[in-house]
Amino acid sequence: MSATDDASAEDEVPAKVAHEKDEKEAEHGTLKYQLLGPSLTKAGQDAVDQQKVSEIIYNASKGSKFFNNEEVRDKVLTEKITKILARKAQLDKLDISHDLRRADECVAELELSRDLSQHIVHLDCDAFYAAVEELDRPELKDVPFAVGKGVITTCNYHARKFGCRSGMAGFVAKKLCPQLICLPQNFAKYTAKAEEVRAVIAQYDPRFESASIDEAYLNITSYCEERQMDPEEAVSQLRAEVHEKTKITVSAGIAPNAKLAKIASNRNKPNGQFRIAADRASIMTFMAELPCRKVNGVGRVFERELAAVGIKTCADIYPQRGYLTKLFGDKAAEFLLQTYLGIGRTAVKPAGEYERKSVGTESTFQDMSDSTVLRNKLLATAEELQGDLERTGFKGRTLCLKVKLHTYEVLTRQTVPPFAIWKKDDLYKYSLPMLTKLEKEIPGMKLRLMGLRVTQLISTKKGGADFFGPHAKVLMNNKSNEGHKAEASIIDDGGEWEVWPEEEFEAAARQEHQEEMAELERLSQEQGYEPETTATSSTQHKHGRILNEQTTPSVNVNVTGTDTFLPCPICSVPQPANDKTFNEHIDYCLSRQTIREAVKDSGSPNSHIPVAHENVPALKKSAIGGNALKRGRPKKSDRETDQRNTKKRLFFT
Repeated sequence: MSATDDASAEDEVPAKVAHEKDEKEAEHGTLKYQLLGPSLTKAGQDAVDQQKVSEIIYNASKGSKFFNNEEVRDKVLTEKITKILARKAQLDKLDISHDLRRADECVAELELSRDLSQHIVHLDCDAFYAAVEELDRPELKDVPFAVGKGVITTCNYHARKFGCRSGMAGFVAKKLCPQLICLPQNFAKYTAKAEEVRAVIAQYDPRFESASIDEAYLNITSYCEERQMDPEEAVSQLRAEVHEKTKITVSAGIAPNAKLAKIASNRNKPNGQFRIAADRASIMTFMAELPCRKVNGVGRVFERELAAVGIKTCADIYPQRGYLTKLFGDKAAEFLLQTYLGIGRTAVKPAGEYERKSVGTESTFQDMSDSTVLRNKLLATAEELQGDLERTGFKGRTLCLKVKLHTYEVLTRQTVPPFAIWKKDDLYKYSLPMLTKLEKEIPGMKLRLMGLRVTQLISTKKGGADFFGPHAKVLMNNKSNEGHKAEASIIDDGGEWEVWPEEEFEAAARQEHQEEMAELERLSQEQGYEPETTATSSTQHKHGRILNEQTTPSVNVNVTGTDTFLPCPICSVPQPANDKTFNEHIDYCLSRQTIREAVKDSGSPNSHIPVAHENVPALKKSAIGGNALKRGRPKKSDRETDQRNTKKRLFFT
């Protein structure tokens, strides 16, 4: 080898090391952003140095189960984005004029649907749990404190200045703000205060829509017309009345539709309001500068996917419109074009008028691999589902099995029994083959979650024939469901979507946030905290959308004696501190309180991305071309294939 060759070889080594270092830094950069969590856009975060916060979270959580879980998710998402970029590179070489024409036609159709005649308001209580606690403990007003120990559910604005926010592990928040005071949750107190707020809201719109325990949508068009009031004046009066009667401050957004109102309510928090004028020019100007992450329905997963193809603000959507369908699917493309135009739903109605599409139950547990134990768990799940179906008065034509591997990969299977089922024996009989097949596909399979769900519901209630099948409305008692908004959903009729993409994406974003909070609650326990319950009954209760039809809470209680009692987080009645008894009681409480609609397909941009398993065969098509991860509406030509491949469909998310 010559001296020249030696010099070249020596030069290549540092270059290779530098390249590997850059790759590692880039990988850790995305991971650090991932660690910022799902509540990055919460009010009070704008002035925070998020890079510094991410470094603290990274160092504080490194080596924990929480960190390892986030690292795996980040790697999987990075791989998915690589495929999306590869697909885009292919499209750059092709003629996409047809896709551009389709996108322009969609824009024109959406413009025709623009409604500027309504005054929609989104009300959001400011740091609600913390505000309620301050009423009993005024000394906390000037110090940073949070509600929730294992995981923070709410923190006041003093704590937010340090980077603390909901959905953050308590031990991480303590690193950001060592003087942070963490209080336990008191749901009975929060629910009582929420009822006081709703009593005031009902005077302005009796048909208001509760989005969670601390937020609501109103349509004040009629109220303003009857009293000849300006919308801003009416909302200012409403906010003042809420504060006078409840001592709680609320922020509000006023806009021609719910999408814009939700965004606007976060603009002047806390204790402020913001109005987006009801004219197209003002709306387009407002949306142009808005980061995509600020839009309800765009979570941190979809945000990174969009940023990878050059979409960071809503104005960036239009130049990329020709690629949207091919990269993300029809439904996501329509959702994004709606977002670009600032168009959203104007319908506001009580939660009880939403239609139920499925009933299901699931539970999380320690890793299980023994075949007999798994079958016993399946039978217990079938028994729980039978109880839920009896209480809600339904049986289902389609049965779905959901499992989560110890690697956090979520797998689903679906079957159509010869008749509508609801009894545990039938539920077990038709779900067992799906579990058995999974065991054959994945030798040594370890599970940490199992769930069953029935869809294509048929009412079993007496007193009337079900003439309209799955399309019939199921009207629930509004009193018992007040404050609990039903999820946007779709009819399982072979692929036809029945709701706006906006509603489905918002529901999916909520689902992602709730699942992340629940997982974080579980993982945080390794740091020595003893949370009151898992996030299923604490953090999700704040969002008002849990029920045994969606999730059977798993409550972790350390019992040291037989006389120990714990208050139920729903009804506050003391219960024996026994896992089984406590779980059953919470199931019963939740089943009476909440309506949960399932987003049937994997149309959500924020669905959890399954972790690859080396022994799992190709269960799904690629994210850039397959229906399993595609967010779009199924084409008619694909429906027959979709029906044959129902085992590839995701549910619950």
